[in-house]
Amino acid sequence: MLYAFELSGEHEDLPRAEVLACLDLVELEYGESEYFEHCLVADIKGEPQEILHKLREVAKRIAMTHYILKVIDVCPTEIEDIIEVAEGCDISEHLNEGQKYVVRAKRVRHNTTIKCVDIERRVGGAIYRKGFNADLKDPDVEFRAILSEKCVLGSVIASVDRSAYEARAPHKKPFFYPGVLRPRVARALVNMALIKEGDVVFDPFCGTAGILVEAGLVGATVLGLEVRYKIAVGADMNLRHFNADQTMMMGDACKVPLVDESVDAVIADPPYGRSARIEGESLHHLYEHSFAEMFRVLKPGKLAIIVSEIDVTELVEKVGFTIKDRFLQRVHKSLTRKITVLQK
Repeated sequence: MLYAFELSGEHEDLPRAEVLACLDLVELEYGESEYFEHCLVADIKGEPQEILHKLREVAKRIAMTHYILKVIDVCPTEIEDIIEVAEGCDISEHLNEGQKYVVRAKRVRHNTTIKCVDIERRVGGAIYRKGFNADLKDPDVEFRAILSEKCVLGSVIASVDRSAYEARAPHKKPFFYPGVLRPRVARALVNMALIKEGDVVFDPFCGTAGILVEAGLVGATVLGLEVRYKIAVGADMNLRHFNADQTMMMGDACKVPLVDESVDAVIADPPYGRSARIEGESLHHLYEHSFAEMFRVLKPGKLAIIVSEIDVTELVEKVGFTIKDRFLQRVHKSLTRKITVLQK
């Protein structure tokens, strides 16, 4: 059965990677059916109620998705084709007798000139003619038409509370220091590292603990290492504020006080040359030795994710990591983050 993920579009590739990682986390059997701008469609196998339960669990932890839909059909983004689908579909798998509905449409940038209000009105009319009543204020079921390179029409089975991430914005935490990852990006990295409840997650450059806060909120035990006393104290404040199962340590990322193969995931946002005022040679030394320590403490087969300003390929391969994936994130004109997913 087809399910669609209405992606946030805040990054070209990360939302898709996060969805696929979350499907792996809840152990669903799936294949990627179609991928459009702001929309990923997956063919998921299994018993419908079990799929529904697991996708609602995904919605609780995913960051770069707005809605999860049970797909009615995928068709060309032409109004005649969309109305034909709405008129001809069996709505009984989406809407029960006596339930009320609403139709919403989302036009993805330049992909079509169709007006959302026209789709909402005409698809709503097609459903009405099947014997159901609309309720714009308090519907039982919301139907959505995602108007991308193709139109994906479906019913919403879960929505993502993205306001929760805004509530954890860096400046709203007990301790704030500029230049940190936004919560949605941090959560996406946590998901892409395949972190499960009870896993031990280590950040050797934890700063104000933005990454570890997100890992703690999905049930991980988190370990933070920070060389600066003031920042380490602030990180501890933030982790305590969100009730994380945590241990904060002061120390050098090149000499990690953990035994070999003791953590399930490493996520690190090490200092960049310009922002940290580190000379090129010392930055190279910091990266090389800290990456070796990350490799040492990580369990075999597990993942590490490194966020950097420079290409770390040569350094991570030298210490033994295999590169699984890479992403670029443009922060502003003078900074593009490189996100590298590694496996031991």
